[in-house]
Amino acid sequence: MGRHGSASGWLVLLVAIIAVSLVPSCSAAEVKTSPTEWSLHLNLPTGVTGAESLAFDARGQGPYTGVSDGRVLKWGGSSVGWTTFAHHANYRKFPMCTVPVAPSEETESLCGRPLGLAFHRKSGDLYIADAYKGLMRVGPDGGEAEVLATGAGGVPFNFVNGIDIDQVTGDVYFTDSSVTYPRRFNTEIMMNADATGRLLKYDAVTKQVTVLKDGLPYPNGVAVSYDRTYVVVAHTVPCQAHRYYLQGPKAGHYELLADLPGYPDNVRSDGKGGYWVALNQEKGRPGATTAPVKHLVGVRLDGGGVEVEELTAAKGVTLSEVTERKGQLWLGSVELDYIGLVA
Repeated sequence: MGRHGSASGWLVLLVAIIAVSLVPSCSAAEVKTSPTEWSLHLNLPTGVTGAESLAFDARGQGPYTGVSDGRVLKWGGSSVGWTTFAHHANYRKFPMCTVPVAPSEETESLCGRPLGLAFHRKSGDLYIADAYKGLMRVGPDGGEAEVLATGAGGVPFNFVNGIDIDQVTGDVYFTDSSVTYPRRFNTEIMMNADATGRLLKYDAVTKQVTVLKDGLPYPNGVAVSYDRTYVVVAHTVPCQAHRYYLQGPKAGHYELLADLPGYPDNVRSDGKGGYWVALNQEKGRPGATTAPVKHLVGVRLDGGGVEVEELTAAKGVTLSEVTERKGQLWLGSVELDYIGLVA
């Protein structure tokens, strides 16, 4: 009896395991799809494009965004509109920056091209990742931005891109997408499988920049984790998000967080322990002969890198930023001349 009862028990357990294995995973099935039908467009000033990154100050004012002529603009409400908040010194020195006479792609190396933006809430300072001018900072009242660093480890910056700040220490984390190709030739980074990008840290106390990780393929957006133990780095190619541990037993370790369904740009905390990742383009499907049924422009990951929500939009729309603020999604695109708000 003893043996027969034991065998029966194991048989019941085996059947139960098989039954459970056949039930679809809840986490895999419950990915929310949200269409990004904008309830509001904030049109940028005539002649500029490129709301690459969005930021709000500690008072909730904004959004602030960098545009193609080298300036950082601030939205002051419908009665005020857009005003110039910050710029590199060259913007005032050279007429071609204030009165464009050539496409921005030909002048941005001179005038500057602000990409990532992040406020340090305690000081009110805005840190700017300028693709050509390096890491910059401007005070709460704006004006001419101070250049903090133009290189690290004896290697000049070539394509400064994403940025985020540890709000406790004031340390700044940012990416240099390639030491080979500047922003103007960003497609060559993908075509030639360039893997010379770097993850960097600006120490708020020592004022020095250190290289945390080099040899990276197209590192783009960066976000400090909710608990400040690691930073998330979005790699445009090969469509992945990784994390670099800052503290704990894994300090200094770089590991895969998520494979993504498209080519990511900026990554931002969702305020709940997860991350919004903007997608510039969907990932190509080997052997596919038809276009995807839905056009993905962003995804939200939980803290473990599992996709829990996806954003869709009309064909032709691409995003470089998804920022959540007070339950609303603000959307930026490097190619468009407006910022979108989803209520």
